Amino acid sequence: MRGSVTGALRVLAATVAISMAMPAAMSAAWAAGLPDYAPFREGLFLRYLDAEPGGQIDRVPRIGLSFPGSERRLSADLDSGSTGIVVAAAYIPGFNQLPSQGAGQLTYTSSGRLMIGQWVVVPVTLSGKEGASVTTEPMPVLAVTELRCLDYARDCTPRQMPEHIAMVGVGFAREADRQSQSTPDKNPLLRVTGGEGVEKGGPRRRGYILSPEGVHVGLTGGNTHGDFRALKLDRQDDGSDWKATPACIALNGATPAACGTVLVDTGVSAMFMTVPPAQAAGAEGTLPAGTEVAIRAGTAQDGFELYRFTVGGGSPLAPEAIHLRVSPERVFVNTSFHLLNGYDVLYDADGGYVGFRRR
Repeated sequence: MRGSVTGALRVLAATVAISMAMPAAMSAAWAAGLPDYAPFREGLFLRYLDAEPGGQIDRVPRIGLSFPGSERRLSADLDSGSTGIVVAAAYIPGFNQLPSQGAGQLTYTSSGRLMIGQWVVVPVTLSGKEGASVTTEPMPVLAVTELRCLDYARDCTPRQMPEHIAMVGVGFAREADRQSQSTPDKNPLLRVTGGEGVEKGGPRRRGYILSPEGVHVGLTGGNTHGDFRALKLDRQDDGSDWKATPACIALNGATPAACGTVLVDTGVSAMFMTVPPAQAAGAEGTLPAGTEVAIRAGTAQDGFELYRFTVGGGSPLAPEAIHLRVSPERVFVNTSFHLLNGYDVLYDADGGYVGFRRR
């Protein structure tokens, strides 16, 4: 998630218009589209436990989470804004007897919550609303024994041995956002070995597709069909992960657009935006009604318009609120989960692609 957003928020709806036209000049980085996934057949769809009829999403999606030795199935946030399973230690049977990789912590910067505990090694099972499930090989899970609050935390109470914590982080390129321990080996969707109802045949392609109804685990020829607009990601300097998705933001048509990165974060309902003073044009804290926002995937030269909206309208793609930070040092936008009402979002962990399929 970058954490759950709670407390009073100033709600700003937005009218969103999806750009349908392909730009005249297409870069090689995305014109070629995605790889051919036809050779890959191992995949499974997990419907969110709180999936809404009609294919819309209006809350943080939840998925079943269980551990060996327990019949209890937790209802956990499925969070593409963090990496790693974070769960109250009390929910993991015999957590203090499990193999350990030592002390660990993970900070959710949007909520200001700091989870502290031990990285224990254990297989996990993730399950959907209709009973389908996938199981991982033994992997690190953060067993939380202490909850701390940052100075700006929203609705946070520090405590020892906290309960009611269960989050499944499946994001990528999150290490730099106070999540240095959130490396790809902590992502359960990349550690799957099998499960109930998993289609078999051919090699596995590690990755997933987020939709408003559920998540496709594993990329196959079947679940990747359709018109995806795709970007090829660069490797991080140390080669351990892919870099974040590049993007550019323009407010009220100001040029040049401010370019940085975009995060599709299923863990929050609000948009978090950081732009330089030239784009903010005096706005502080949030964007005033009537502000036109355009978000482009890729760079200023290469890529495609993802979507645009006018603050103060109304659309299922609009964030519930916009939290604006003005800084000359960083350009960033967290779309919130609402983007899934307009797009299915693909992540190819093996090939380093992100893709957006209009719904």
